[in-house]
Amino acid sequence: MDNSVAAGANGKPQRAPEKYDARVVICDDEVEIVRYLNKILTAQGLEVEIFTSGEALLRTLEHRALEESDLLLLDVKMPDVDGIEILRRIRELKLEIPVVMMTAFASINSAIEAMKLGAYDYVTKPFPKEKIFGILDKVLERKELLKENSALKDELGKSAPSGYLVYTSDAFRKVHEMAVQVAQSDANVVILGESGTGKELIAGLIHSVSPRKEQRFLSINCATLSDTLLESQLFGHVRGAFTGAVTHQKGLLEEANNGTLFLDEVGDMSPAIQAKLLRVLQEGDYIPVGETKARSVDIRFLAATNKDLEEEVRQKRFREDLFFRLNVISIHLPPLRERAEDIEPLARYFLHRISQRMKKEFVNFTPEALLLMQSYSWPGNIRELENAIERAAILARGTVISAENLPVWKSPPPAIDQRGEEQLLPLDVVEREHILHVFQKTGCNKSRTAKILNIARRTLDRKLEEYGMLDRGSAVDTEDDA
Repeated sequence: MDNSVAAGANGKPQRAPEKYDARVVICDDEVEIVRYLNKILTAQGLEVEIFTSGEALLRTLEHRALEESDLLLLDVKMPDVDGIEILRRIRELKLEIPVVMMTAFASINSAIEAMKLGAYDYVTKPFPKEKIFGILDKVLERKELLKENSALKDELGKSAPSGYLVYTSDAFRKVHEMAVQVAQSDANVVILGESGTGKELIAGLIHSVSPRKEQRFLSINCATLSDTLLESQLFGHVRGAFTGAVTHQKGLLEEANNGTLFLDEVGDMSPAIQAKLLRVLQEGDYIPVGETKARSVDIRFLAATNKDLEEEVRQKRFREDLFFRLNVISIHLPPLRERAEDIEPLARYFLHRISQRMKKEFVNFTPEALLLMQSYSWPGNIRELENAIERAAILARGTVISAENLPVWKSPPPAIDQRGEEQLLPLDVVEREHILHVFQKTGCNKSRTAKILNIARRTLDRKLEEYGMLDRGSAVDTEDDA
């Protein structure tokens, strides 16, 4: 007999007035827990399906009938098939549904095993409804983010840089919204930010949603080429224009006509090239190297730099008139240390992409690995994070990335601002990094951490919750935890 039952009396999933547009599956043999969850979930408009045995859930999973569900609440201990075995089967079937394990008997070993098998979270009964809705909010936010990222990838033109804009932070959401807004105009844009913050991806986004999206998006790094090569690449040359010019070569200005040209590290462009580029922006024409006749172009310019262009202008290293022509609108990308909420989703995205490239399935990070990544300041920003995840994937023996697989980071040297001066950190940032460092060093043991820091356990709990370190069940309570 199939022990699955629907939430409603008529045998169909029950819906309450809309608040959440989502579907939750519950698998638990305890009647009181099922009633409690069904009541609080349906009261918030959730569609609920209930299974009172592990075998019934497994039969449904075999037919992939729950693949469209948003969350599975799964009991660890059941009389027929336990939750860990079901979780293992979900992994074998490669089902995407997020799974939250529920247990009345807190066990670090079972929690670790569940996380290794890809569980989204692990909660101990009894739990307040706020805990479940907090998890659900994060699951739905992640689902929406993946949908937005997928849609964005479809929008990006073939010539635009490939890659997702992965974020959950308000800081980067504002960047995304501003990029989409300015894309509708034809104004030139300067994208500012430290190296590795994703300036070219933002440039690609601007092009992909602009009226020029059907035309070409081309880019050039002004810091990596000599003056001669940069001039030739930008403006093109005719045969015999200089030694080695044996054929005619189109420049990027000609290739990008009616499209978008992205000038990366524009602050490193020499004064001579700056003067020639200024003519293009002012007059809408240019002269290839070795020619005398001007050619007209219509190009939208996007530029990026990690330098303080205003300071470069003051120091006479960058032309003021070119600066004003390029800097009609500026977008500043925050460094990764100022958008710590994005570290975990970025890490998971990179791990998924690396898994596909390596043809090796990675299912999760240990709580300690996530903690280590979130407590690091990432001076190399997103590029450094991606490299760290790739290194960890290569070194990992199994399918879960542990803290041991990540680089053993030392405290980075003092941050230097764009004027070459030491960037002094606010007290709350220093406090956060120190607390998380001690917490990680103690193996996420709250009692030992509080003792070392000489603070009350309640204070530590509040700080860790504030820093988002208690969401994944990463803290360890030992026998001396009171």
